Amino acid sequence: MKRAKHLFRRAFMTLVAALFAISFLMPTVLTISNSFMTQSEINSNYGSVFTAAKDGKTYISEAVNLKFIPDKVTFSQYITTFIKSPEYLLKFWNSVILVVPIVLLQVGVAAVAAYGFSRWRGKVRDSIFFFYVILMLMPYQVTLVPNYLVSDFLGILNTRWAIIFPGAFAPFSVFLLTKFMRRIPVSQIEAAKLDGSSEWQIFTRIYLPQCRSALYSIAILVFIDYWNMVEQPLILLKDAEMQPLSVYLSTINSGEIGLAFAVATIYMIPSLLLFLHGEEYLVEGIAQSGSVKG
Repeated sequence: MKRAKHLFRRAFMTLVAALFAISFLMPTVLTISNSFMTQSEINSNYGSVFTAAKDGKTYISEAVNLKFIPDKVTFSQYITTFIKSPEYLLKFWNSVILVVPIVLLQVGVAAVAAYGFSRWRGKVRDSIFFFYVILMLMPYQVTLVPNYLVSDFLGILNTRWAIIFPGAFAPFSVFLLTKFMRRIPVSQIEAAKLDGSSEWQIFTRIYLPQCRSALYSIAILVFIDYWNMVEQPLILLKDAEMQPLSVYLSTINSGEIGLAFAVATIYMIPSLLLFLHGEEYLVEGIAQSGSVKG
């Protein structure tokens, strides 16, 4: 009887997990499959999806037919994206130019700051770390106006530095890496000091090698977060030529739905590859960061 209950519970949980997995994967699969449809097939499935009303708003005027398998596979959307409309690739590289420096700088700053928080204790350190946590809990929209004013004061408004500088000093990475570094035994540090190791040697030869999974998980999370940013470049970059593809995707009109599917598919590839490559590091880094209190 107990075995039957266990099997029933396991089958039920598997079914629920499968339903959630299908629900989460459905938009991604739909986007990829629709990017290979012809424009006529997309029009027949979606019709006039967005129609302007008299009050200036938009609404779905017809029932949408979600179709996952195209009748005829075509690469015309991708040919348009790569050859006929190079502005999409330009926006893609704008995203790369903005996100890669943010990831590298934020990981570097977080490693040094987290080392300081984990090595030295005291009321001052605890107070600073508490403010880090408060800043981490605030949504970006709360600090958007101060970032705008500071960027304007520094003369970097409407430049890429207005996006890179705030991203490089984000508190989330410091918090996560500090929690991870505190799990390193103190005995290793004392043994290294007895051998005559300096603080720099302790940091580079003891802390960083043991934090490899945490650093990798932080890099993945930061990349995905800033790869999809919209508010920052929309407010801090007035020049549309410097804005990333995440902002430019919203400008594709309803008559280019197939093109939007193709561009969105291309835009998903870096995040998917990075996640699939470092999935084990991501899970290990987050799990071990949260396993130690304090």
